[in-house]
Amino acid sequence: MVETPVGDARLTWFEAARAKALVVLGHGAGGGVEAADLQALAQVLPGRGITVVLAEQPWRVAGKRLAPAPRTLDAGWLPVMERVRQAGPPVFAGGRSAGARVACRTGRETGAAGVVALAFPLHPPGKPEKSRAEELLSTGLPTLVVQGGADTFGGPGEFPVLPGDHRMVEVPYGSHGFKVPKRAPVDEAATLALITGAVGDWILGTT
Repeated sequence: MVETPVGDARLTWFEAARAKALVVLGHGAGGGVEAADLQALAQVLPGRGITVVLAEQPWRVAGKRLAPAPRTLDAGWLPVMERVRQAGPPVFAGGRSAGARVACRTGRETGAAGVVALAFPLHPPGKPEKSRAEELLSTGLPTLVVQGGADTFGGPGEFPVLPGDHRMVEVPYGSHGFKVPKRAPVDEAATLALITGAVGDWILGTT
């Protein structure tokens, strides 16, 4: 557990034998670290020399169903990053959906080496005018965006031109949770392999 101003956060470590880098991944507002993409990264990346830390926000640890305001999420994240930075190797901040937003907003403040934004919620479904692009564009750090091709929170084609240190990887047919339709020519295993491969390659290429 990590004590934060808004309650205790929980960390689950998946350690690489000889870590070249470390990535901390937060969860979304509608689920926890059991998300398939987060679990896949935790299982695959340590074998490539990247330690993975799955971080549960205090509201989830406390058993609450609804995520708090962004500033409260940030307050629950900063002590997590401070604790993890003591581990030694370059530390990347990341997460899915709301967790991606937190990592983008706080990346420079935490001293992260870069940001991994999984399923960045560019806008609420059906409301493209309520864009959150500025959070993504202003990380000030190398940033990887992994986005489902059919994400109702914003598909890859809806994003503005990204800065030179930002990279976008599209997950074909993927929903906001990276689920793919049964009729798609790719299955869940291939989708998760794409995600873990892209994230691993990018982190190792950025360190």
